[in-house]
Amino acid sequence: MLRTYEALLQPNGQIQFLDHPAESSEGPRHVLVTFTEGTPGADMAACGAKLSESALAEDWLREEEDIAWAHLQAGK
Repeated sequence: MLRTYEALLQPNGQIQFLDHPAESSEGPRHVLVTFTEGTPGADMAACGAKLSESALAEDWLREEEDIAWAHLQAGK
């Protein structure tokens, strides 16, 4: 099973986990590393939101969605 943990890559190449992996490691482990833009502490929630926006837009822009949510929109 894949698990994702937030970590910082230090200038010396060491990885510092911000939350410790639950499983212990008794030897080398295969990992995938994704580099993000910005500095540590930047709003990472926006990253996922941006990635999903175009996929969700197809549903958001359907006439059925407008009808379903019309009762919550003032003036409609």
